[in-house]
Amino acid sequence: MFENSLNLLKKIEEHGFEAYIVGGFARDRYIGRDSTDVDICTNATPKELKKIFKDSMLPKEQYGSVTVIYKKIRFEITTFRRDIKYENNRLPIEIKYINELKDDLKRRDFTMNTLCINSNGEYIDLLNARIEIDNKMIKAVGNAELKLKEDSLRILRAVRFATILDFNLDVNLKNSIVLNAPLLKKLSYYRKKEELDKIFSSINVEKGIKLLLDLGLDEYLEIPKLKDIIITSSSLGIWAQLDVLDKYSFSKLEQDSIKLTQSLINKKDFDLYELYNYGLYIPLMIAEINGLDKNELTKKYMELPIKNKREIVLDGNEIAKILNIKPSRQIKIIIEDLEKKIIYGEIENNKNILCEYIVKNYSSIVE
Repeated sequence: MFENSLNLLKKIEEHGFEAYIVGGFARDRYIGRDSTDVDICTNATPKELKKIFKDSMLPKEQYGSVTVIYKKIRFEITTFRRDIKYENNRLPIEIKYINELKDDLKRRDFTMNTLCINSNGEYIDLLNARIEIDNKMIKAVGNAELKLKEDSLRILRAVRFATILDFNLDVNLKNSIVLNAPLLKKLSYYRKKEELDKIFSSINVEKGIKLLLDLGLDEYLEIPKLKDIIITSSSLGIWAQLDVLDKYSFSKLEQDSIKLTQSLINKKDFDLYELYNYGLYIPLMIAEINGLDKNELTKKYMELPIKNKREIVLDGNEIAKILNIKPSRQIKIIIEDLEKKIIYGEIENNKNILCEYIVKNYSSIVE
């Protein structure tokens, strides 16, 4: 990844332009953290980049960005620019291409994200990013309040970075977040959920939630139950307690998991058939919320004789053949009966034993 990134920089330089790795990848590499998201900045314009990379895409040309697939890796390449005007405290709607790296870095959000790497793999630090990184401090580039007014998503990005990197917020940034917190109500729920997902799924989630509460962001994020939630190892367990399905957008799978978790939220135990039906994921979240023994729950699940109906040694067609009937809803009822009997240890998952049981208990349906 890194070598391919440097080769990409050299390819741009071969055409007479400057190019640098910038932002999160450079920051993470400096602190020894793995990262796969590489952003490139250059003084080449999108049209000039299109000439260098024939198959490049210009989905965000109005913002000076080009997407390039190089050596099977996706890169976002952004032209040095100055953002002139923002719309709805979120998106730049007027930009000006410039030729100076330092001026481009000044438009970015936080000082720690202004660290660059050149084509020789050397760090380029024009705004003292390494000082802030060494001090584990998140500080706005320039005027903190202006930065947040330009793009209110930076409020949540600051909390997310503090959570994931275990950094602290600069006093000026923290005060500006509190003052500008109402801007979060203008953000799309999609963008807010993206950032909250990253906070809730971090191993440092406790710090993230404390920051959200201390800064008073729960009110403007419309998650008033945040102060009462019990932290779970899955972000869906947190979302289930927040009860915001009517506001935030979730995938069908997420919605189903959240609804099931909510329906089981007060359970203090799971019997064997419930574990069989629900699987282990949701019950473990409930265990975390209600203080149940996760190890015991896991042990019970792992000792189940079958984990799904496909593990039953007889399938529907074989059952139909045993009873000499056509496949019908009755077969489904028989399979459900076998599932319960096997799960509760009342009958062994053995073909001969199951055949005998079916003949003895269901032959009457064909008479």
